[in-house]
Amino acid sequence: MKSTLKSIIQPVARAAAAALCLSSLVTGVQAQEKFVYQTNWYAQAEHGGFYQAVATGLYQKAGLDVTIKAGGPQLNSLQLMAAGQADCMMSTDFAMLIARNTGVPVVTVASVFQKDPQVLIAHEDVKRFEDMKGKTIFIGAASHRTFWPWLKAKYGLNDAQLRPYTFNIQPFIGDKNSVMQGFLTSEPFSLQKAGVKTNVLMFSDFGYPAYNTTISCMEKTVQEREKVVSAFVRATMEGWKSYLANPAPGNDLIKKANQNMTDEQLAYSVAKLKEQEMITGGDAKRDGIGTMNEARLKASYDLMVEAKVIELAKVNFSSTFNTKIIKDIKVLP
Repeated sequence: MKSTLKSIIQPVARAAAAALCLSSLVTGVQAQEKFVYQTNWYAQAEHGGFYQAVATGLYQKAGLDVTIKAGGPQLNSLQLMAAGQADCMMSTDFAMLIARNTGVPVVTVASVFQKDPQVLIAHEDVKRFEDMKGKTIFIGAASHRTFWPWLKAKYGLNDAQLRPYTFNIQPFIGDKNSVMQGFLTSEPFSLQKAGVKTNVLMFSDFGYPAYNTTISCMEKTVQEREKVVSAFVRATMEGWKSYLANPAPGNDLIKKANQNMTDEQLAYSVAKLKEQEMITGGDAKRDGIGTMNEARLKASYDLMVEAKVIELAKVNFSSTFNTKIIKDIKVLP
């Protein structure tokens, strides 16, 4: 009887092992490998491709069991990733340069947004950045070391103008002599709903080089789990392509993750992403969604060094990014 059972079990076991091996070869990773991605804010359309890849099974198809963890104003995403609570995180190349400067070995492997959607929003009498001299400017704490040095140097603004931005539009609405930071796809919508007439100036339209909505990871993660990271990046870019074609599946998950998100806000944000070609424009047209240009990364690096936000001795430029993974993927819009 034992011999008969053995003769049955062994072939079945060998077949199962062969199937697992084949799955590993196809996906490049073991089936359903756990992977955690930490976003920079509450679930929103700006994260749509990630949620779309979950909703449509693209991560699962790639052999991954992906968890998208939402961020927020009080959450330190870098700290969480450094502590091993996330495999990769959403950020900007500027923020990751600052992290490197503090000794955290992070590396950016892809950037979803080819334009940084960061904006300054002014009342309708202000047409240019130069017109903001003397105005009260509301910006967040992190912005003091990212876009603010660029604005100061280029347009002659100064620190005395600054007030804390608490992600509340009311101080701006109440002060006609003020300016506030925002995202092209978010705050302008809230102000429009409130009936406030504004002018919105997007930094990337004026030469600001930063990449936004990156996939940034600990250096060790990229070295030790390169195939897993690559599978995640590929499925994510396929998710973004799918989201822009039909955002409904991703939006359903976004609304479940963020109870305050509305269909109207989602529609507005998606329309802006498409209108401005935030994801599909620039180098992405030729090199695929998520691509990064080394010359542009160097422009960000040089700007941060010139502004004395990072030190040459502490941050080696070539260690801050890895373009090999995204170059090998090439998911065209």
